Amino acid sequence: MIKRYPTKKIYVGDVPIGGDAPIPVQSMTFSKTSDVKATVEQIRRLHFAGADIVRVAVPDKAAANALKEIKQQVSLPIVADIHFNYRLALIAAEVVDCIRINPGNIGDKKRVQEVVKACQQRNLPIRIGVNCGSLEKEFENKYGQTARGMIESADYNIKYLEDLGFTDIKVSLKASDVQRTVEAYRGLRPMNNYAFHLGVTEAGTQFHSTIKSSIALGSLLLDGIGDTLRVSMTGELEKEIEVGRAILKDAGLVKEGLNIISCPTCGRIEADLVSAVAQVEEKTKHIKTPLNVSVMGCVVNALGEAKAADVAIAYGKGSGLIIKKGETVAKLPTDKLLDRFLQEVEEEAKKK
Repeated sequence: MIKRYPTKKIYVGDVPIGGDAPIPVQSMTFSKTSDVKATVEQIRRLHFAGADIVRVAVPDKAAANALKEIKQQVSLPIVADIHFNYRLALIAAEVVDCIRINPGNIGDKKRVQEVVKACQQRNLPIRIGVNCGSLEKEFENKYGQTARGMIESADYNIKYLEDLGFTDIKVSLKASDVQRTVEAYRGLRPMNNYAFHLGVTEAGTQFHSTIKSSIALGSLLLDGIGDTLRVSMTGELEKEIEVGRAILKDAGLVKEGLNIISCPTCGRIEADLVSAVAQVEEKTKHIKTPLNVSVMGCVVNALGEAKAADVAIAYGKGSGLIIKKGETVAKLPTDKLLDRFLQEVEEEAKKK
């Protein structure tokens, strides 16, 4: 059982982050935010994919001015992502649900004070977003682009917001590689009780991002670290959500949907296992009930895995078994097995 680190609960819109709240999955649009139609369309795609929160880039005044119209057309809470120009944060704070600033490029303390004041007026949280590639000069000169540099930057900026009487904070410490990312989050965690937004920045394409994010985010979540997350991929909106939710599920933090156990293919398999598993994934994706199901291609491990599964297939030569909770309920020809298996899965889901 994972024991999550106790953190201060904040709200981004109506979504709680930290404390005992479920871990929300976030993503970010890649449209020009000033293009209201395109941005709304991407936010709606993310909503239907299961995102809890969406972040949008605010690089200029046109983007900032578009936020009000965007907000009126969508239901997901919106985080405004601000770099360099603090005035854009002041405009965004009038309509969005959270402000993300990068202390390394937002400017002097007076500018941060203005952002804090605007957020206090609307009870908005601030995400302190520290990126390894854009640290303040004082930290980069002293520590280089290292985990220690990120930790020191985050700690400094947390204390600065606290000195201003502001504590509705969440923090991210992102590098483009697994090791520095994990080291930074682990190092900062004992130093405060604010919610952590997990992610590996600039993680690349779907393949590379899935691997980097699974290692980094999975490691941290198993340590009890993390209150919300984003899986960053180059141009893959729905896949970011899919992988993020899979990481939470396989880390044991979300009990929803099927856990499909299938064997690695080898010369012993007695059926078209690849096709069978693909069909199971497709035809059961609507099921939200947590179930363990096993689709095994031969008898070597099938019976053992079936003992722990709610429903299982054990393929044999020309025929196979349907097993429920360790008990064989049917022996059928291979071409009849999959339909019966899916039927049993549906029935088991309804029972639960």
